[in-house]
Formats: sequence, structure tokens, C-alpha cells
Amino acid sequence: MKNDFLKYQAQTSPYPLGMEISHASGSYIYDTKGNAHLDFVAGVSACTLGHCHPEVVSAIKNQAEKYMHVMVYGEYAQSPATNYTKLLAENLPEPLEVTYLVNSGTEAIEGALKLARRYTGRSQIISAKTAYHGNTMGSLSLMDLEERKSVFRPLLPDIYHIRFNNEEDLEKITNKTACVILETIQGGAGFIVPQNDYLKKVKKRCTEMGALLILDEIQPGFGRTGKLFSFEHFDCVPDILVIGKGMASGLPVGAFTSSKEIMETLSENPKMGHITTFGGNPVIAASSLATLQVLLKTSLI
Repeated sequence: MKNDFLKYQAQTSPYPLGMEISHASGSYIYDTKGNAHLDFVAGVSACTLGHCHPEVVSAIKNQAEKYMHVMVYGEYAQSPATNYTKLLAENLPEPLEVTYLVNSGTEAIEGALKLARRYTGRSQIISAKTAYHGNTMGSLSLMDLEERKSVFRPLLPDIYHIRFNNEEDLEKITNKTACVILETIQGGAGFIVPQNDYLKKVKKRCTEMGALLILDEIQPGFGRTGKLFSFEHFDCVPDILVIGKGMASGLPVGAFTSSKEIMETLSENPKMGHITTFGGNPVIAASSLATLQVLLKTSLI
């Protein structure tokens, strides 16, 4: 199988590991030679409850037997997505109440950037140095790592950078700024935690300037820091919350959440300001719902 894997499947690096997977359960991956591997990767932070959690598997099976896809997201009322977004809202602080479900974390970043520009009518976006928000064109544009960006230029214009935890740089947030987007905890940079009420100070400056604060919780969200979302540690509620990875116990998913007032701007002028065929997929939403229910009713967090 490994030779076919290398021949027919596009690779992300010149030397992939190529371990041949038989099955996975709990905290272990099993290869085709019968070896058990303790899985510290966890699907790159995606397998929140381990592999094949029975409640998640049951939710997926039950939904797959009813329907797996019926319509582009946002037109039909489908109970898995509706129940999930309702439960999410019940466990988020105001005004985070309306969620747009998409297919991946990086698509959620793209949607959040579009939403911020649409709501504010501004184009300038500020992100942090050494940030990582994904690899699609908009998300890639937020990086300041030129070795990752240069071969894909031109990228999204009007992007500026500030230093994470540096209060002097907050003066760069002005009345021309649509949004500031930060990882609540910088992941790719080495797990850099906000210090000295940094996030509260960023939010205060954004509010003064009429800019929106977007917090990227794709990596630290869903219990990985001892609270459901890591911004809860820092007394700072974003205007737009971006989530993904651990939402659905390993199925492809992402979302961005905001107030009803802000989110409604994507529904008109133009209509379908963001649209996605498979976002809110009922099987994935069922998995997301089961994952969140387990997190909320157990002591795992």
C-alpha cells in the first residue's frame, strides 16, 4: 500500500512517514504489522475524545442512516446543525450567539475575515507576527513568514502585523482597521500565552477604533486548556470566534461565531456573502454535537 500511497496521493513533504494504518482506538493507532502506537499527534489536535469514541460513532451511524446531505448550508433546517449551534451558543458568553458551520478551520478564518470587512466597511487587517491561521490564500496572507508566502504571491492586500504581547504595537490599530485577528494562544510560534491582560487591552483598543477582534481558537478550543475555550482564561470575549480541529472528533469541520447583528451582514448585499456546499453537513454536525455533549457532561476538561 505504501508504494501506491506515494505514487497516487499528493504529498505535503518530500519524505512522508507513510505508516500504514490498520485501525485506531482510544489513545492508540495500530499499524498493519500489529504494532500499537501511543498517539501524541491526535490528528493534529482534532481527536478530542480519542479515536472512535462510542458516543460519537453511534451519533455518526444514526445520522448516516437518516440522511447524509440534502442541500447547500443555510437553506434547510437540519436538526444536527441546529441542535449543535444552539448548544454551542448556550455555552458561549454574549454576544456570541450565531454560528456559521464550514468545512475546515482555514475556511472559518476566511469567512471571519470576510465578515469583518463586510461589517466594518474597512479593508485593513492586522495579525500577529509568527502567527499561523491556516494555508488557504487569505489565511496564508496573515503570516509574516516570507519563506512560506513568497512563492504564492500576490496574496491578500492591506495586511499589517503587530508583535504578540507587545502593548506599544496596539497604536497600529486605527480607524482604518477592519479587524485584529489573533490566536488566543499562539500555537505554531511555540505556545505563547497572553501576558498582563494583553487580550483585554487589544479588545479595548479595537472597541475604541471601531474594529473587530477575531480570536482563533482552532487549536486551543474544546477543552484543551482546562476550559471549553481558552479565551475564558483571559476575561476577553471576541467579536468573532473561530473554531475547528477538535469540534467533531476527527471529521472535517470549522465554524465562526458572532453576534446576530454582525452575522446578518453576510446574508444580504450581496446575498450569500459566504456560501459552502458541505458546511453544516448533518453527519459531521452529529459528530460535533456528540463531542460537545461528552465534553460538557464529563470531567474530561
